Amino acid sequence: MPLTSLPYPEGMSRPRLPIRPAPLTLLLLTLGMSGLTSARVRLGDALPPHPWQDSGRELVVLYSHDCGDIGPLWTALTQAGLPIRAVNPEDVPAPAPGGLSPWRGEDATRFSRALKVSAYPAVLLVQDGRVLNAWEGDFVAGDVPALK
Repeated sequence: MPLTSLPYPEGMSRPRLPIRPAPLTLLLLTLGMSGLTSARVRLGDALPPHPWQDSGRELVVLYSHDCGDIGPLWTALTQAGLPIRAVNPEDVPAPAPGGLSPWRGEDATRFSRALKVSAYPAVLLVQDGRVLNAWEGDFVAGDVPALK
């Protein structure tokens, strides 16, 4: 006889448990199914192989031709006083501000994908070859404390 059909003592009824979805579980499942959890720069990770010599604290800027007008961001970045490494991954070249020579090509694309950059532009604050902080996609220069 199944447990659900066992009689309860007189005066007692089977308790009803409310079935509610667990919000955190649903969120994690949704993020996992959307693929968003796999595409994030991980803080503390070492940079993948790159063609420049690490120089203490520096900014690594990954951008594409689809970024639109990021002139104000470039201005703020260049005024920060930190070395800037411009990385222009994917297949369509986009210019960097004067004085910066962007790294392009298949190796630059592999670099971006190894970092798991989810949106361009991405600005990484790097210390001795390790990612200290990252900003991706839609942000303004004021969001980056190193630029204040």
